[in-house]
Amino acid sequence: MRGHLQSTALHMAVAFVLMGGWAVFANRGHPLPQVLMAGFVQGCLSALITFGLKRMLEALSQRLQGFAALIMPPLLAMGASALLLSVIHNLAGTPEILSTIIVPLSVTTVYSAAYTFALWSHRDV
Repeated sequence: MRGHLQSTALHMAVAFVLMGGWAVFANRGHPLPQVLMAGFVQGCLSALITFGLKRMLEALSQRLQGFAALIMPPLLAMGASALLLSVIHNLAGTPEILSTIIVPLSVTTVYSAAYTFALWSHRDV
């Protein structure tokens, strides 16, 4: 069971379903094609972000020193995610962009801050 819990593919699939489902909910007042497209786009973006986020945080954490190693990785993750989500949803014609991205962006930010803190607090000084 533990191997399944650590599976990158499983994490990506869960991100796709949960955040894609959120996007469908956030856009529910619009015509069905727009709703489904918002869900598909958000699902794909969440799966891709999930794939790269942990590795990015680990790499930044190792390269930075001191307090910057605690603060910069989650700030960069949040900024990059916000930019990626807003630009791609705008290009895709998602009607409710802010409502669509607020939950995935919040999850990314909280996860990034918590994981970066765990890495930072276990560093060899």
